[in-house]
Amino acid sequence: MPTSLSLPQPQRQGGATLTVVLDRRTSCREFASEPLTSEALGQCLWAAQGRNAHGRRTAPSAGALYPLEVYVLTPQAVERYDPAIHRLIHHLQRDLRRELASAALGQMFLAAAPVTIVLCAVFERVAVRYGKQRGERYTLMEIGHAAQNVLLQAEALGLGSVAVGAFDDAEVQALLELPAGHIPLYLLPIGHPGPDS
Repeated sequence: MPTSLSLPQPQRQGGATLTVVLDRRTSCREFASEPLTSEALGQCLWAAQGRNAHGRRTAPSAGALYPLEVYVLTPQAVERYDPAIHRLIHHLQRDLRRELASAALGQMFLAAAPVTIVLCAVFERVAVRYGKQRGERYTLMEIGHAAQNVLLQAEALGLGSVAVGAFDDAEVQALLELPAGHIPLYLLPIGHPGPDS
């Protein structure tokens, strides 16, 4: 059974207002070498797919079918986020950030970011109820909601991030040894902004 790592409980009150965060949000492609705290990482993962006060996910999901899987690259490992227990489940024990940057068409800021969240879609989870075409549409809408949650949460924490969609899907899937059907759609590098950001 894979090992897991608990995360600090997410903060559910306080912080910057949504209006302020929307006003400040910008894309960041230069990251300082300072690592993220476990609190900041946990907060960003909770924003992506954590359980809210209603026991649902923080991002809306068609039919509450939850077709998203969340992976995290750090300098130490690749982990999978389990939103049901707010824990990281060990996936791979190596630093793949440089290889990920290469698979993302040479966007080397991905190698410098202390964390990259990889949002994957499992289209079949929604297709069984809504059919292939409509299921794909709903899944793409959901992954957009989740990505925006992460971007806004990062900004609220004073961190930098950017949405990356330019990468070789098959290469990323193979590099991260993702299960069949876990299709990577978004890369979200997160870190403290560099001095020229």
